[in-house]
Amino acid sequence: MSILIPGGGNSYEFEYLIHKGFTNVYLLDISSQPIENIKQRLPQIDDSMLICGDFFQHQGQYDLIIEQTFFCALDPAYRTNYVQQMYSLLKPAGKLAGVLFNRQFSFDGPPFGGDKTEYEKLFSDLFFIKTMELCYNSVLPRSGTELFIEFITRK
Repeated sequence: MSILIPGGGNSYEFEYLIHKGFTNVYLLDISSQPIENIKQRLPQIDDSMLICGDFFQHQGQYDLIIEQTFFCALDPAYRTNYVQQMYSLLKPAGKLAGVLFNRQFSFDGPPFGGDKTEYEKLFSDLFFIKTMELCYNSVLPRSGTELFIEFITRK
């Protein structure tokens, strides 16, 4: 299974997957600093697994893309482009899974909020919405404000 984690930041998800034996996992970040940080934490991994680049220019085909704080970091003006790029990066029946905020913020982000109705409108043309429900295991400060998602491409 090929897995992409875009906007990986500290990418503890990437580290977790590597420790669990996954070998076809890729971290993509526009900043070189997170890439360097993960190289220091996991010096044994192949450099090809760490991609410094723009998500919107990235090309590839993945079975799974993990969403964790990337969507909420992007200005909402980019959301339609985000959905289209996710779709183009996923193989037929590919999955986008992770967490989205289910709240609005009282400040100009990032993070930028959203809600289930907005996400249904954004994703439903290109993705079958298999799961979109409140997370049961959010960290305490985010409890009740996150949706777990599992979207499958309509290819």
